[in-house]
Amino acid sequence: MASKVLFAALDLEIFSHLADGPLAVDEIQQRTKAASNGLCTLLRALTSQGLLGLDGDRYFNSPAAAAYLVLKSPLYFGDYFRYQIDRQIYPSFAELGDALNGKPTTPMYARMASPAEAELFSRSQHVGSLGPAHLLARRVDGSRWTKLLDVAGGSGAFSIAMCERNPQLRATIIDFPNVVQIAKRYASEAELEDRISTVAGDALTTSWPSGQDAVLMSYLLSAMPANTFPLLFEKAYQALNSGGIILVHDFMLDDQRHGPSNAALWFVANSISGPDLVSFSASDLKTILLDSGFTAPESTDLLPGLTGLVSACRPY
Repeated sequence: MASKVLFAALDLEIFSHLADGPLAVDEIQQRTKAASNGLCTLLRALTSQGLLGLDGDRYFNSPAAAAYLVLKSPLYFGDYFRYQIDRQIYPSFAELGDALNGKPTTPMYARMASPAEAELFSRSQHVGSLGPAHLLARRVDGSRWTKLLDVAGGSGAFSIAMCERNPQLRATIIDFPNVVQIAKRYASEAELEDRISTVAGDALTTSWPSGQDAVLMSYLLSAMPANTFPLLFEKAYQALNSGGIILVHDFMLDDQRHGPSNAALWFVANSISGPDLVSFSASDLKTILLDSGFTAPESTDLLPGLTGLVSACRPY
């Protein structure tokens, strides 16, 4: 219920209407055209959740809402909630019971065949990925790389962040045909169209370009059946130069595999797409990487409590 309250407020642009100062209910109603009684109830719920404050009879944004939920804010995050969480992830939970009982469900990646769904997913994922992408670009030293392969790179957020930080770097994104068209647009908007190229296809069946200094898989394994991990790592191994590095960024459980809570919940969301999807820890991935011929696996948190980063090298 609290989630739907947030989504409804974003759709009505309530936080944006309050960006220039506090407003009374009737003023907000005039701007949103929402039904008066329902709007009043919604505003009270938003206040109860700490998203709004109340000064007399006038509502105002909390600091977090002002920073992340106002359209004109440079840190605006609302489209990630509106489009991906509300319209794609949230409805998928209606199929959780079917998934747990082994009945057919709709895999998230299957929706990428639709241009409209690919646009919706990639637009929202771009917003959600920019923060982690810039964090990874600061965390990983790519100053000696000249080629990066971004597998299932989506909108290209990670390729863009890595190229912006490393001017000598060129990146290639592999993803579904409808998705790479969106990646091209974002690369062009970032003025990186001459350094970011794309390969349209399924990462499992499409040939990967060789001669790479780094291979990145972000949010890929949590959306793939467990039996594909060795194949993906083998394809990465073959694509890398000797001494090259594989980077796996994803939701990650701790070694006890009972948390953290947010990572565990995201694994549940992904598991709705099919019975062969699994939750995993960094140590699980390290074992498979070693079995695939990689050496010196390391791991660290990227978004604490949510995602981790596992790396390993192709030996010389």
